[in-house]
Amino acid sequence: MKKTNIIIIFVVLLFCLPAFLSHSLVNAVNQMLIAALFACAFNLVCGQGGMLSFGHSAYFGIGAFATLHAMGVMGAEGIMPTPFLPVAGALVGFSVGLIAGWFSTKRTGVYFSMITLALAELLHTVAPHLKGIFGGEAGLSGMRMPSLGISFGTDIHVYYLTLIWVLLAVGFLYFLTFTPFGRLVFALRDNSHRLRFLGYNVHRLGTMTFALSAMFAGLAGGLQVISIEASNYTVFDMHLSAEVVLNTYIGGVNVFIGPLLGAAVMTFMGNAFSDLTRNWLLYKGVIFILFMMFMPTGIVGFFQILFTIFRKYSLRILSPFLLLASIAALLLGFSTVYTVEMMQRVLSQDYQMLAQLAGANVWPAIVLFGREWFPGTGLFYVVPVFLFFSGLAALKLAIIKWHKIKDNDESGVSGATLPEKSGNDVSEQNCEFNAGEKV
Repeated sequence: MKKTNIIIIFVVLLFCLPAFLSHSLVNAVNQMLIAALFACAFNLVCGQGGMLSFGHSAYFGIGAFATLHAMGVMGAEGIMPTPFLPVAGALVGFSVGLIAGWFSTKRTGVYFSMITLALAELLHTVAPHLKGIFGGEAGLSGMRMPSLGISFGTDIHVYYLTLIWVLLAVGFLYFLTFTPFGRLVFALRDNSHRLRFLGYNVHRLGTMTFALSAMFAGLAGGLQVISIEASNYTVFDMHLSAEVVLNTYIGGVNVFIGPLLGAAVMTFMGNAFSDLTRNWLLYKGVIFILFMMFMPTGIVGFFQILFTIFRKYSLRILSPFLLLASIAALLLGFSTVYTVEMMQRVLSQDYQMLAQLAGANVWPAIVLFGREWFPGTGLFYVVPVFLFFSGLAALKLAIIKWHKIKDNDESGVSGATLPEKSGNDVSEQNCEFNAGEKV
């Protein structure tokens, strides 16, 4: 299937989703779209421009407050239709990004990252004291007004407004990669010294790239405000800047669709699991570490490797390896969740108070996975150890099985579904070999 057809089907599916989802899920998808746009904006400066920013929450927040002020000055009819309110966030984000980018791009590497972090932290510190602009610690709130015959009073109206803006913004960012400016941005990442030698103004190019990234981050902040109709100074917190970095790299920073996928998946998982556990941020950190250690190309790279493997080998040959790898992942994941959740419960103040009330040498039961666990019994400690080492054993067997599949393929008896590769496919073979080692 062609890429264009896949995109069309996906867009049609997004437009049809509200008919099949509850209001809470529509809100969740809306947050996924906003997070995806924010990650795509960040990837313009990071993945494409090669400039790692640690303070992009500043421009997301600036766009949010600019949109709130646009809401506040509107009357019943309004001087700006509600569907165009995010433009205010985008314009102010671009203006602030242009100024901040001029300072930040004077330096490269870790110095650039520290400047962006310092600017964001400065804004986070000053914002509570500028009550006229940011509303102090309480923040500001606004209200969506009816416009163009639409009330914008329901979640579905907000969803379609967000969807249209996200599609337009992402489409523009994707088109930008094929323009001469977009190619220069890639060159800025790959070899800025040669770009300067060729006569290009590298500082001006970096500043414009940063400003455009800030503009779309401000657009995402404006959409966020339209969704929740309020914001406060915590939107400038380092947590949001770190979140967009993690989402982008988990998705895959070197592929355009990677940040979109990473942000959407991690936002959905956050909404789904944050009500089930208090340790979601810890799990997110673990996921990030695992991806950076074993799959630095992110989720997109993982699926690319799977696609390559399934093209080369039949399912019959791969099934033992896939079964062992799945068992290893389940056992290791279960042991990790068990250990983290039990430690969080045992060390919590509530449980310590229950233990004191129960008396000496008495450990109250902890309910997890639908059953009671008693910290005073040996089973409480044996289960995670057994699961962990069983998972390691299954992983070792999976690796051995994978090496056997490769060895058989090299000897010509693997039963591969594709013919032998020519000498022009050496780079692809090396890519598959490295992917196999990591699996």
